Amino acid sequence: MAAKELNAIVSQRIEVTPSLIKLRVIPDGWELPDFEPGQFGVLGLPGSASRYSSAAPEENPPDSEKLILRAYSVASSSVAKEYIEFYIGLVRSGSLTPRLLNLKRGDKLWVGPKFKGMFTLSEVPNEFNLVLIATGTGVAPYISMIRSELAKGARHRFAVIHGACFSGDLGYHDELTTLASANKNFTYMPILSHAQDEVVPWKGHEGFVDKLWTDGTLENSWGLHPTPENTHVFLCGNPLMIKSMVEVLEKENFIKHSKKSPGQVHTEQFFVKL
Repeated sequence: MAAKELNAIVSQRIEVTPSLIKLRVIPDGWELPDFEPGQFGVLGLPGSASRYSSAAPEENPPDSEKLILRAYSVASSSVAKEYIEFYIGLVRSGSLTPRLLNLKRGDKLWVGPKFKGMFTLSEVPNEFNLVLIATGTGVAPYISMIRSELAKGARHRFAVIHGACFSGDLGYHDELTTLASANKNFTYMPILSHAQDEVVPWKGHEGFVDKLWTDGTLENSWGLHPTPENTHVFLCGNPLMIKSMVEVLEKENFIKHSKKSPGQVHTEQFFVKL
């Protein structure tokens, strides 16, 4: 695939931190397809695309004309499809993220014409509560779910638990805080693993995301204990977090969901070659 096949345009680049951005893109000459909140799209740039200045030097530069392709969860609403938003963190030794972070408004890239993935709410019965747990950019599919569900009138009780190293890495903090204030069925719990290093003292939760489940913080906030009979749990991000949370949940009789064996724990791992 050559650079001439690039089919989308950057409409907005929002810098959260120097190594973390929200990238909004629009199609160039085609219409955005329907998708389910939680699904992912494929982004691509040619090897000749310039790289972000903070990226590590490439030991084996890719073919200058061939597209580098990677999957990223959609963060934008499936209802208001004005653009597609992706939440992207720099992997300094990666192939694609250093090129994506160097994009500016008006630049072109490749976007796959179809969105895929089973990490959606389609198999969650309406009467179940939802706990959406993420680390880092793993919060992206939840943003799409929340934006889409609230636009339709959410039928679920939502809780978003988002773990990050520092407060600056909580890219959707303001939006989620506002939604939590305005919606009685929505709870937002950010937690920092390096709170002691914050310039301005952090007044929120400290530690790792599993703490908010095991110490009863979520239960106290909801006024009920999440069980397999009333709650589905989504896990997205660091594989170590997912492994830890699955172990915690299995002790409480939650079952990991699969096509062949329906359960209440849905997982999506983000740490792949970027």
